[in-house]
Amino acid sequence: MVKSVVSPAQARRIALAAQGFGGVPPTVVGTRQLNLAIDRLGIVQIDSVNVFERSHYLPLYARLGAYDRTLLDRLTFAAKGRYTEYWAHEAAFLPVAAWPLWRWKMREYRDGYDRDDSSWAAANQPMLQWLLDELRTSGPLPASAIEHDSNVRRGPWWGWSDVKRGLEVLFRTGDVVSAGRTRFERTYALPEQVLPGEILDAEVSKADAHRALVEHATRAHGIGTVSDIADYFRLKVADTTTALRELDDEGVVQRVEVPGWKRPTFVHRDARLPRRIEADALLSPFDPVVWERPRAERLFGFHYRIEIYTPQPKRVFGYYVLPVLQDDALVGRVDLKSDRQSGVLRVQAAWHEAGQTVEVERLAGLLRRTAQWQGLGDVEVTGRGDLAPALASALRAGG
Repeated sequence: MVKSVVSPAQARRIALAAQGFGGVPPTVVGTRQLNLAIDRLGIVQIDSVNVFERSHYLPLYARLGAYDRTLLDRLTFAAKGRYTEYWAHEAAFLPVAAWPLWRWKMREYRDGYDRDDSSWAAANQPMLQWLLDELRTSGPLPASAIEHDSNVRRGPWWGWSDVKRGLEVLFRTGDVVSAGRTRFERTYALPEQVLPGEILDAEVSKADAHRALVEHATRAHGIGTVSDIADYFRLKVADTTTALRELDDEGVVQRVEVPGWKRPTFVHRDARLPRRIEADALLSPFDPVVWERPRAERLFGFHYRIEIYTPQPKRVFGYYVLPVLQDDALVGRVDLKSDRQSGVLRVQAAWHEAGQTVEVERLAGLLRRTAQWQGLGDVEVTGRGDLAPALASALRAGG
């Protein structure tokens, strides 16, 4: 039963507040603030593209402001730290405490490989066993440190070796885990080499794991359709629907209606509805606010597609385009590149979002702060876009 109606504007504010926007940014960002922000999100997606900055640094910058990235490295790259990695949306950092919630998925990967005689895993069982033996004998290792006759790069795109591919199969099945990273390269280990005993011993049923993940997804979104909530941890809609019904019965979530939203929608009982949101942020393409593109359109009227893999002549907005959040609206998008050799943050394109008003001086100030956070000096508008002239003028006027 639908118990209340939430306007689209209210839904937007609920969603942004749940994601950590609208509060007073801390004057100093230390490990406590980083931990709290990651705990709120539940996961931080990892991506290797580094034209501006690696994606996992950006959601925390958007919410907290400038921070020392080496602090985040120490938290997320540690071999036996508070965080580990798994495919908990895409590849993502997540709390070690959440690792048992994914054992059902690890079993499903393992069962799938076992059932498919034509799979790479089925055809390479000796390689997989050798990798496990190698880690058991030599301890945690990155793929680059494991030598084997099969370690031959193949394929024109990713160029993964058989060793790397085998480690990733074992990582998906939970037979190996992350033991941190060095210069962004993941180190692999057997679970017992890095995970605490209470984590290894924890057994969570698939139903209980889904209920916990769906509860966190709803809390992190604040409000969302069933598909929004399912996408947060890439769960199946049917499993998510079952968990939401149970959480609704328990009073943890509540069914609501948002005019224009055509699917069942739920709000978390802890969701806040602030009177307004004050925010200035550049959002990573993999930020939870925008990573599900239909949700971004529904919440903000913002049609967003990442164009990294689109040939340059066919790109509409640019290579690495970040949505610009001002208060509770996505008002524009900028294509950024950190030119570290020249010490310049380059705005390769800047676009005004139709129907929105960009406060250009605010955006110029945000870009200056972003350049400083990146250890760069100037901000230069070098590219195209209908916002580029005004942004270049505002940057010049601000010195």
